[in-house]
Amino acid sequence: QVQLTESGGGVVQAGGSLRLSCEASGGTFKTYSMAWFRQAPGLEREFVAAINRNGDTTNIRDSGKGRFAISRDSAKNTMTLQMNSLQLDDTAVYYCAATERNRWTGPPRHWDYWGQGTQVTVSS
Repeated sequence: QVQLTESGGGVVQAGGSLRLSCEASGGTFKTYSMAWFRQAPGLEREFVAAINRNGDTTNIRDSGKGRFAISRDSAKNTMTLQMNSLQLDDTAVYYCAATERNRWTGPPRHWDYWGQGTQVTVSS
């Protein structure tokens, strides 16, 4: 069973950038599709981005297109989310998720493994 550990969160001013990483351990990384979700206080967990098992298909939420990029490095068992031009409403806890199915989208219930989350705060 895979374990997921996020890093890279923090406080950034609006317009700035952050790079989130998710390190996978305890499983065969290339057999997992990977995703990022986020959850702001009082709101439901929502999809941010995903990349399928072999990395040839990615998907970014509409509000992140042109600003966010997702990638994976099988040699390092790591997935990253590069976030540029951050906005106040990007503030949330960001979670890494994985599934053994070949996915590049889907609600939280379609993802089987979760990290503990990393806080991203965008300030004005």
